[in-house]
Amino acid sequence: MYEIYVASQFEAAHRLRGDFGPASRLHGHTYRLEALVQGERLAADGTLYDVGLLREAVEGLASGLHMRDLDEVEGLSEGNTTAERVADYCWERLTPDLSGNGLSSLIVRVWESGQVYAAREDEI
Repeated sequence: MYEIYVASQFEAAHRLRGDFGPASRLHGHTYRLEALVQGERLAADGTLYDVGLLREAVEGLASGLHMRDLDEVEGLSEGNTTAERVADYCWERLTPDLSGNGLSSLIVRVWESGQVYAAREDEI
């Protein structure tokens, strides 16, 4: 199995609705967005996937979330903006450009801090 990985970061605010203590108040994070694609075969040019295209997609996604209130982002505003939901949101937005390119899976990790992340891994 081969894999390539890129990361980016963004600053964003959110609040959790329900019994989440201090996280129920508006607060922010420096999020780290990581994307790792996997596949079993390399293309004729020796690459799994164009890392420049993956970087562009991840940085574009992070840029669109930068300095935003995640509770106001379409696709996230319907529920709690947990790290799990943000990871799912990012996975769903990255997948269309990746599918059909011989890749088998995408892992997206969204770090809220250096100690806490949530991830979604699924086949593409």
